[in-house]
Amino acid sequence: MAKEIKPRYGLCHIYATKNNTIIHVTDITGAETVARHSGGMYTSRGFQKTTTGTIYAAQAAAIDALSKGITHVHVKVRGKGGIKKRVPAPQAIRVIKLLVLNGLRIGRIEDVTPLPTDHIRPKGGRRGRRA
Repeated sequence: MAKEIKPRYGLCHIYATKNNTIIHVTDITGAETVARHSGGMYTSRGFQKTTTGTIYAAQAAAIDALSKGITHVHVKVRGKGGIKKRVPAPQAIRVIKLLVLNGLRIGRIEDVTPLPTDHIRPKGGRRGRRA
């Protein structure tokens, strides 16, 4: 008989900005860090300055973060996709695809981007825009 592998659960926090992508894998409580990688850590692989925010640097960080023995994850994504977009950044989508392709079971994908509850003053001054 084949020995059953006991599932190991974790949280995968993905923070994607236009300049960098940070992947932070913790245990299910979020208290203990299992792995933490970012695109900026891979300058020796050719990701220098402006290329640390690309999907390829995010892919390199995700592959290293996956080698820690976790089998099931809940994903929390933080970061905007662009100007007023409702979808996550392309780096975050790429990392989620890599999690699935490498055999991890994904329980839940949650967007935890902080949104302001107040509003900023609109452009144009007190009397509005005049043509």
